Amino acid sequence: MDAPPDIGPDTGAALWPAPVATTPVDVRVELPGSKSLTNRALVLAALSNAPSVVRRALRSRDTELMAAALSTLGSTVVTTDDDWLVFPGPLRGGSIDCGLAGTVMRFLPPVAALAKGVVRFDGDPHARTRPMAGVLDALRDLGAHIDDEGRGTLPFTVAGSGRLRGGEVILDASASSQFVSALLLAGARYTDGVVVRHVGPPVPSLPHIEMTIACLREHGVEVSSGDDTWTVPPSRIEATDVTIEPDLSNAAPFLMLAMTSGGRVRVPGWPRETTQAGDALRDLLARMGAEVVLDDEGLTLTGGPTLLGLDADLHDAGELAPAVAALCALASTPSRLRGIAHIRGHETDRLAALSTELRGLGASVTEHDDGLSFEPATLHGGTFHTYADHRMAHAGVIVGSAVAGVLVEDVATTAKTFPGFADVWAGLLR
Repeated sequence: MDAPPDIGPDTGAALWPAPVATTPVDVRVELPGSKSLTNRALVLAALSNAPSVVRRALRSRDTELMAAALSTLGSTVVTTDDDWLVFPGPLRGGSIDCGLAGTVMRFLPPVAALAKGVVRFDGDPHARTRPMAGVLDALRDLGAHIDDEGRGTLPFTVAGSGRLRGGEVILDASASSQFVSALLLAGARYTDGVVVRHVGPPVPSLPHIEMTIACLREHGVEVSSGDDTWTVPPSRIEATDVTIEPDLSNAAPFLMLAMTSGGRVRVPGWPRETTQAGDALRDLLARMGAEVVLDDEGLTLTGGPTLLGLDADLHDAGELAPAVAALCALASTPSRLRGIAHIRGHETDRLAALSTELRGLGASVTEHDDGLSFEPATLHGGTFHTYADHRMAHAGVIVGSAVAGVLVEDVATTAKTFPGFADVWAGLLR
């Protein structure tokens, strides 16, 4: 295929010349906070029994959309400093802009079902193609009143009465683990709590559900799980000040820069234990030839003499697939990435987009139903379209660090999770 079928390149967007690493880098990179943890923390703070603080919150488009949405629903979210203050208030109706944020469009309908009034959801044009039926149908089964005109996507409305019955619900969460997380985050506030049973192909990105469970427990909410079933009893959500970990998935392009340049990158504050899927980078990049050391200071990765290909199932770490695919396109041996059919429903059809754009730079890549395979090839410069997808932009700059003449379209889309990314990246390569 010539381009992903759901969204084409925005040829009017600016083209950014990706800087090439002409010498081995030796740098320290401070990562911003985790988007996934920040938005979970904001939702739970807004549902809590008292004000709380989200320390080291990520300031990005997705988290600012979440803060604005929670304010619309009745909370007061103060974002003027690095530590964000959340004052919960009675839930009410209003209009919510989801942008292209999966966490906003999926986490907040279960909250809106508790509001008094009608809550209207919409977002960016491509957000209207992202699957929503799993969480919307589940909410209907739990007693919510939702009108999506049968689309199973944005836009839709949730008409709340101030309470929701809750109870047991069966859903297919194979399109996104966020369907499960969304119901668990609000479930403690439902009259009967919530029991979520998944029936269908395996749920992708299970670490994100474990992250949700850990966040709930931090707020005093009991959660039990087993056999594709998760249970949250009705309970109070305790106000708790939390500190957000660095966003480990955002480390991918920087760690890979050490490998494309034959240099070294240090990331301070890398946690020894975490529920973030990005922690899989340590194993994946070691298998591709890097030396990886985790100690009390953080993570240090040194590129090896040869960039090796990779055979990996990324089902639980699909968010890393674009960056890993870019590195595989540069590798000296074949690669096969599998288990990631679900990333076709992310910001764009990432498998089709990666296949199209990497092939346009000379990569030997084959698109499969559930992944990509690569043969060694010599890449060349050209335009790398991003499809308004921050992870696609990461893939483009990774290739550009090793190949002269790569022009990354709309690199500013990286602000979704890392404002100022392009300046930081260019600064490392000066």
